[in-house]
Amino acid sequence: MFKDFTYQTRKSWSRERRVVGKAEHLAKGSNPRFIVTSLLAEEHDARTLYEDVYCARGEMENRIKEQQMCLFADRTSCATMRANQLRLWLSSAAYTLLTALRQFGLQGTEMAQARCDTIRLKLLKLGALVRTTVRRCGFRFGELAVSAVFAQVYENLRRWSLPASG
Repeated sequence: MFKDFTYQTRKSWSRERRVVGKAEHLAKGSNPRFIVTSLLAEEHDARTLYEDVYCARGEMENRIKEQQMCLFADRTSCATMRANQLRLWLSSAAYTLLTALRQFGLQGTEMAQARCDTIRLKLLKLGALVRTTVRRCGFRFGELAVSAVFAQVYENLRRWSLPASG
C-alpha cells in the first residue's frame, strides 16, 4: 500500500514536506519505507513516484556501485590526472562491453542478471593448458569453456547483428 501525506519536523525543517509511505508486509515481517520529496502529487502519484522514480534511481546507484567495485573504477591512485582519467575510461569501456554481453549474449541463460564481477569470473576468466610443439600450438580448456552457458553465449552472439547505420 502507498500513501501520500505531509510532515514537518519540530525543529530541523522550515516547512511541511511531502512524504510517500509504502507499507509492505513480507514473510520476515513488516517493511515500511518512506520518501521525502519535493515532487508534486499532481505530477506523480505515490505508487509511480516510489516504483518508477525512486526505485529507478536506486537501480542507477547499484549500477554505479557495480562499476566502482567490480570493474575498479574507484582506483585512481596514479600520480597524474591523465593516467587516472585513462583508468576510468577503460573501466567505463569494460562496463559498456559487459552490459552489452549481459543484454545480448547472456539472454536466456542463468547469468542474464549476473553482476559484472560474476560474469568476469565465471565466463571470461578461462584457464587453459597450452602445449606448443614445433608444428602446432594446442589449447586444452577446462570444463567451463564447454559448458551450456558458454555455448549459449556463443550462439546468441553469433546470431546477433549490429543495427544498420545511416
